[in-house]
Amino acid sequence: MCRRRVQECSTTRCTGWRRRCPRRLPVLCCGVRSVSTQTDKENIDLSKFPADRIRNFCIIAHIDHGKSTLADRLLEMTGAIAKTEKNKQVLDKLQVERERGITVKAQTASLFYSHQGQQYLLNLIDTPGHVDFSYEVSRSLSACQGVLLIVDANQGIQAQTVANFYLAFEAQLTIIPVINKIDLKNADPDRVESQIEKVFDIPSEECIRISAKLGTNVEKVLQEVVNRIPPPVASTDDPFKALVFDSNFDHYRGVVANIAVVGGQVRKGDKITSAYLGKTYEVNELGLLRPDEHPTQKLFAGQVGYMIAGMKDVKEAQIGDTLYLQEQPVEALPGFKPAKPMVFAGMYPMDQSDYPGLRSAIERLTLNDSSVTVQRDSSLALGAGWRLGFLGLLHMEVFNQRLEQEYNASVIVTAPTVPYKAVLSSAKLIKEHGSEEITIVNPAQFPDRSVVSEYLEPMVLGTILAPDSYTGKIMSLCLNRRAIQKNMVYIDDQRVMMKYIFPLNEVVVDFYDLLKSMSSGYASFDYENAGYQAADLIKMDILLNGRSVEELTTIVHREHVMEQLKCMVRDWSGVRQGCAVRQRSHFHPLGAVLTQQGKPCVSDSQTPYRGRCLR
Repeated sequence: MCRRRVQECSTTRCTGWRRRCPRRLPVLCCGVRSVSTQTDKENIDLSKFPADRIRNFCIIAHIDHGKSTLADRLLEMTGAIAKTEKNKQVLDKLQVERERGITVKAQTASLFYSHQGQQYLLNLIDTPGHVDFSYEVSRSLSACQGVLLIVDANQGIQAQTVANFYLAFEAQLTIIPVINKIDLKNADPDRVESQIEKVFDIPSEECIRISAKLGTNVEKVLQEVVNRIPPPVASTDDPFKALVFDSNFDHYRGVVANIAVVGGQVRKGDKITSAYLGKTYEVNELGLLRPDEHPTQKLFAGQVGYMIAGMKDVKEAQIGDTLYLQEQPVEALPGFKPAKPMVFAGMYPMDQSDYPGLRSAIERLTLNDSSVTVQRDSSLALGAGWRLGFLGLLHMEVFNQRLEQEYNASVIVTAPTVPYKAVLSSAKLIKEHGSEEITIVNPAQFPDRSVVSEYLEPMVLGTILAPDSYTGKIMSLCLNRRAIQKNMVYIDDQRVMMKYIFPLNEVVVDFYDLLKSMSSGYASFDYENAGYQAADLIKMDILLNGRSVEELTTIVHREHVMEQLKCMVRDWSGVRQGCAVRQRSHFHPLGAVLTQQGKPCVSDSQTPYRGRCLR
């Protein structure tokens, strides 16, 4: 079974379906702790910052275009942290972020900046750049009125640059284009400016050229944030209303919620109510993130900060919830659209005695990463577990790594699959499911063709940006993945942007690896949901000693059945030779037999859930 993985910006290989983590002491956060300045030690009066002197903005970009480096310089220039050579990825506080060199979690920091005799409160949110964490970006935009769109002066516009631009554009935010890394030898800011003007229709004179690494022209970025990004529309005279746009769980203090105050004010000791649950809490602590927690007595309209209100159950803090004063009910804010999982996988404890601890760890981690969906699941071989939905394979790998590092959890993860749909033809099944159309996230539950009128597979609209010299190879790759071309545009005389409709199953596993390989690393790829389409799908079972092993079941398109079988034969040939008990293992359909291919067969003791990985 061909199970290669998407590995963008990965410094470690994830194991196959089984992930064994050594038992050890809990890992503490290895982030660089901010050094408190004299301003931090003072009791800051936030009432001095009315809405017209507040600017809320976030940094968005393609991966590795310098978002975190720019955030470091902004923190230094405003005195939030001491200036030192050790300031690298200050806002990337998770161990997984520092190991992989990418941002996976949006982080907030409040900055005080003096401009033309006035002091301003700037609330900065640093966002991830990988497509798998786009939900973090969309949630962060809800707390902002503008964005800094960072573009690499050497690489130019990339796929995620386009995707993030349209997220900000649809949210009607002010967009300030910033061309970073102008200090590089091959930097070509003139070419990048023309790309921005052609693709985004933003005049080239509005672009700011900087080097975040050297600090060149970064001061102008702060000036333009004040001059061009509008203040929040909020009033302290209105009743208190706040949006919960992020949260995390502290083992000692409970839920720490990041809030954007839409109206009114809140102080320590106030009684607040959750619009989602209707429960009332007392505010124990609130304040700003600079980027460490800085407690204050009050938060006012237009400001962004954190709040601790004695929420001990992870289910009490819902992303998108509205908070208001107990005696002043308000209309709830719209909140967020739920994330749509693109990849599903089963997750089980290594030992069933670890089930309660793993359940608690997953609940707390999903509080911090609300884009993960969780459903209970069970397996004859693996016992009780869960079926988790992720936004992509990198998202799944990062989630597993965080479970290991932050909660010392050892888990078994089954092969990833995408969510299919089936239109039922059996009246009995329609009555049983309560709907003619059902969604299948577990391949073992894929219904038989005899009770289905048609199968549907998820489709995505993929965007590829690459040098035009690789266009032929990329088009051949897309054609082999059953893609349909929708558009092709030259963004300058050397780079082309292509749009294809892909079956999600064709791009989620190894497409990105192949694309990077054939384009010498120059191509970038992004995709978005494009609904479902009818497809000729087949459920492929693996029988060991005549019994189907549901953990190895997969769903494939009829065109690719033989290709998948050959991959399975090749992968299983790596299982150790000369097993004591030789058994006949059939791959259905088509009745392909491993032993007929001249390859060794396997025993029950060599299946993946017994300690072998199938790649």
